[in-house]
Amino acid sequence: QSWSRGMSYCLHSESHLDTGPIYVRENGKLHMVNQGAGGVQNVTPKTRPFSLFSRSFSVELCMNREDDRARRQRTDHFIFTYTKEGNLRYSAKSLFSLVLGYISDNVDHIDSLIGFPEQIAEKLFSAAEARQKFTEPVTGLRALQKFTEAYGSLVLCSLCLRNRYLVISEKLEEIKSFRELTCLDLSCCKLGDEHELLEHLTKEALSSVKRLLLKDNSLSDAGLRRMTAPVRVLKKGLENLLVLDLSCNPKITDVGIGYLLSFKKLNCLDISGTGLKDVDAVIKRLQKQIGLVHSKVPLKEFDHSNCKTEGWAEQTVLQWEQAVMEAMKPQDNLRSRAAALRFYGKTRRIEEVVKCTLVEPETKASGNLQFYKEKVQNCHLPLKKEVGGSHELKNNKKRALAEQERERTSKQKHLCLTVEDWDLLNTY
Repeated sequence: QSWSRGMSYCLHSESHLDTGPIYVRENGKLHMVNQGAGGVQNVTPKTRPFSLFSRSFSVELCMNREDDRARRQRTDHFIFTYTKEGNLRYSAKSLFSLVLGYISDNVDHIDSLIGFPEQIAEKLFSAAEARQKFTEPVTGLRALQKFTEAYGSLVLCSLCLRNRYLVISEKLEEIKSFRELTCLDLSCCKLGDEHELLEHLTKEALSSVKRLLLKDNSLSDAGLRRMTAPVRVLKKGLENLLVLDLSCNPKITDVGIGYLLSFKKLNCLDISGTGLKDVDAVIKRLQKQIGLVHSKVPLKEFDHSNCKTEGWAEQTVLQWEQAVMEAMKPQDNLRSRAAALRFYGKTRRIEEVVKCTLVEPETKASGNLQFYKEKVQNCHLPLKKEVGGSHELKNNKKRALAEQERERTSKQKHLCLTVEDWDLLNTY
């Protein structure tokens, strides 16, 4: 038969290989080929043990060895577990998790994520975030921009950078890449009028900001003029602003308040601790032109508790802050050396420390200058009926607020910098 001739030829040509018994099915019956004679025996197949590979055959599990450091950081493609009997058992990861890990390792090479499903994009962002891809100097910015361009407020809708002036200096470009922010807290950052981030506030990417806190940022009338120029001239920029905090900026005068009259949608304003000359005239002007009424009690919109970092990149911002703190650790070792130099009179003693507090002496001197619109109910305190009550109730509220502010101030003492440190930061 033809199949027997072909089989015998195959056996003779590869007789040096131990292929084991060969079975052929013909007419519904199973036949075993006799390798010695090349014939066929109609016998029942034996169930003797058979090895698929020869004894010299070996298997090696190879991983990507291009970069040993990257290989150590990347998880394996197998999940190792133990059975109840204590035996090691491994199972392969799903194809989705393997692809997700590979893309997150190379997330900076993605061309675009526009139109990509946001459910999968969130998992991809979390995977890249776990690998700290967004903390890398160049590739991290490029990867973050792919997400912010496609998903906007999902990546980050609220950003709190209060007292995080070092994070702003180190990650300015990454912060500027966030789009469609609705809340931005830059309190106590000493940015000044010329800072690049304040100029970025006027761009179209941040036209969605509704709550902006710029307390204690060394702002003057010139800074307010630049910040409000797009709204006054082009009707663009911060035209959707609802809440604005400019307190503790003593260089802002009556002229600077005039620039704020272009914010027609403004519902809450705090100008406590500014350098106003005619307070009564400013109060009347704000009420007449944009309908803001002077509040007799502190407003809850300015207690610095409602603005928090929210979105996919919440942990990313924490990673940035941790990286900055880690970079500052080696400087702590220099304190003992500086103390020794001061002891021997080789360096001048620096006693003055810049304090960034939420309650400033100027605020207490000029009083509470917070404004709200009567028609908007979420701006003022819910206990509005108690405004006309006894003076004791007002004093109790002020004392309770002062105690809360002192607690916040005590927690922020470790963030104080010296005068020379501020001079260095202002050079950026």
